[in-house]
Amino acid sequence: MPVTSKSSVRGDKILLAAGKLFARQGYHGTTTREIARLADVSENTLFRHFDHKEELFWLTLRSYSGGLQFRRDVLEGITQCDSPEVVLPKIIEMLADTANYRPELLRLIAVAFVELHAKVNEFCQEQLSPVFSAINHYLEINIRSGKIRNLDSTILTSALIMTVLTHPEIYNLIDGNKPVYPNSLEAHRAYARFWLDLIVPRTSVYPSPNAQVRGEYPD
Repeated sequence: MPVTSKSSVRGDKILLAAGKLFARQGYHGTTTREIARLADVSENTLFRHFDHKEELFWLTLRSYSGGLQFRRDVLEGITQCDSPEVVLPKIIEMLADTANYRPELLRLIAVAFVELHAKVNEFCQEQLSPVFSAINHYLEINIRSGKIRNLDSTILTSALIMTVLTHPEIYNLIDGNKPVYPNSLEAHRAYARFWLDLIVPRTSVYPSPNAQVRGEYPD
């Protein structure tokens, strides 16, 4: 059984506390003293793990971004270009779980763009771009093959990601009197149904409007 060092445990506690405070109060509104207090360590201990506050912020953001990683089965499905009915629900599940179980991540990304925008590009290229580009590439291939309707793949990727990540908050603005979905599984299914119905071509069981003129009836 692997042994976890006290130093590693303290570092993880500091990152967790920093994530909660940075997400709630912003970068400039959070002090290292507050982070140390929430993590139940001294401020000196904090600085033994992290050289300065900005380093702590970026390491915190990278730690929280761990949820935006493809599981092996999802990555294989994307690489092998499995059908949208198989791959899309898995992508949606990953995004929805990130929004549900790591709500601080979206706020931390917003803080990075607003308060530390000069250095945010490096983080985006390292953590976000590989995931978003892989989704876009998968959609683009399926558009070319006709498995997905002829749509702009980058707009489709953006809309898919933003729907899953921001829908609960937007829904509350529209109708805050009831929960969006009773549980995360129902949310995954609802998002998947919506997007598959929207982008996957369906063959009509009815003859085309001009079928009678051309005599093209189904057998």
